[in-house]
Amino acid sequence: MKALQCVELAGPEKLIFADIEDPKPLSGEVLVEIKAASVNFPDVLMVQGLYQFQPPMPFIPGAECSGVITEIGEGVQSCKVGDHVFVMAGNGCFAEQIVVEEARVTLVPKDMDFPVAAALPMTYGTSLYALKQRAQIQPGETLLVLGAAGGVGLSAVELGKAMGAKVIAAASSEEKIKSLDAVKDAEVEITFDPPWTQELMSEEAKLELGML
Repeated sequence: MKALQCVELAGPEKLIFADIEDPKPLSGEVLVEIKAASVNFPDVLMVQGLYQFQPPMPFIPGAECSGVITEIGEGVQSCKVGDHVFVMAGNGCFAEQIVVEEARVTLVPKDMDFPVAAALPMTYGTSLYALKQRAQIQPGETLLVLGAAGGVGLSAVELGKAMGAKVIAAASSEEKIKSLDAVKDAEVEITFDPPWTQELMSEEAKLELGML
């Protein structure tokens, strides 16, 4: 199969296309034919060696994807061949196929577009955990979402509203606020244009953002 592979720790422009052996599921694993994969900031950090988790080299980046199960290993019970799923793999999603443990796949409706399903796990999973498990937000409470025009921000606005909170959505420009339906549904919208410059950033922040 073809895959996008990281063979040296550098920017995304150093990734290469490679032909590698087709994976086979073992006991408790499933094989997924990948239809769509999302790109997240941790993927960019990982290929530069800047993420807290680093797989051995060479590796296939891509934390999450969606697709169709084409083969299952012995003992798999929660899904079957032909099921549509999204996958939270950590890495390995920038490829034509992936093998993961059964617990790493979640069934999705067959009428859900694969690109939509591929973008769900990290953004909505992060927001759901933050709002439900950590904040334990209740109906009628006020939720301020900074960076509301980004992936996690958008999902936080939507989930906050669904949980009955009064949502205040803040983004860095009015253009971002007005162009996104999910943000426009917030009860209060705030735009701010902070005077950030590279001179105000720490060396650690510059390194994480690939500016050094």
